[in-house]
Amino acid sequence: MAPIAKNNEVKYEENDIKASALELIGNTPIVALDRVYTGPGRILAKCEFMNPGASIKCRSSLSMINRALKSGELQPGAPVVEVTSGNQGCGLAVVCAVLGHPLTLTMSKGNSAQRAIHMEALGAKCIRVDQVEGTYGNVTLADVKAVEQVGLKIVAEQNAYYVNQFNNDANSDAHYESTGPEIWKQTGHHVDAFVATVGTAGTFVGTSRYLKEQNPDIKTYVVEPAGAEPIKGDEVKKPLHLLQGSGYGCVPNLFKFDVMDGTLAVTDEEAVKYKDLIGEKEGLYVGYTSGANVAAAVKLLESGLIPEDSWVVTLLNDTGLKYTPVPKELVK
Repeated sequence: MAPIAKNNEVKYEENDIKASALELIGNTPIVALDRVYTGPGRILAKCEFMNPGASIKCRSSLSMINRALKSGELQPGAPVVEVTSGNQGCGLAVVCAVLGHPLTLTMSKGNSAQRAIHMEALGAKCIRVDQVEGTYGNVTLADVKAVEQVGLKIVAEQNAYYVNQFNNDANSDAHYESTGPEIWKQTGHHVDAFVATVGTAGTFVGTSRYLKEQNPDIKTYVVEPAGAEPIKGDEVKKPLHLLQGSGYGCVPNLFKFDVMDGTLAVTDEEAVKYKDLIGEKEGLYVGYTSGANVAAAVKLLESGLIPEDSWVVTLLNDTGLKYTPVPKELVK
């Protein structure tokens, strides 16, 4: 805020200074990926990596903590615990740092170490749990269950508030109240389809519900890792994949089939291909689920399921800085 001297009095120009990092959450821009996909049709991507925790999970983190404070489930300054693949933990670390809550997070050792570094840099404690059946960069449902057991033990020991993102309605409500309305406004109400990967299902369900309320003709598609497609109804044949934070091989409790028009499968190779193309052609360094989202958007436009000149909206979920680069020979 720049001071101005006038009539021997110091006055201040109007400013747009944010009160805290919490006011940096949401209102992310949408970018057209016209270099990755040249049409007909268009892919529009919401830049969720621009949130302060560098992922879309900042939205649900703020929503879940605010609701818990409002309801009295969480008292000011009380400890918070969550089970995370990393992005939710980073979002919660932003929120808890600002609001003054000690935060403990449990995460599989299969999730990228960069996420643990990020969380701890924001003052959180991250406990990394040994994998049951996965490998580094590949986390299965069994791995998540092991992490959950450790987390629930800490909840009891600390008498802490357990965020419980997989069963917390404030998760999907965050996207009904912010992500969906932002997309609708930013596109000038021109959305033909929406596609997104599913982890907890909060993003897909909340955003899709809002968009379909505005226009029931909007088509919404879940993006699943090829071979791990339980939402489609297929048996899980490939539980190991690169899409950290999504595709756990089960239908999440928050998922609602009535807001879904179909599913799209994406291989590891396709996710890596489009992750790289988004960097090389659009100048945006993003993670594997972002690559999967864009790969799925291309598939949808080329599938004949929607008009070829459709506008497809998707999400760039997080930054590529959260990942250890996977050698190409390990992408199978």
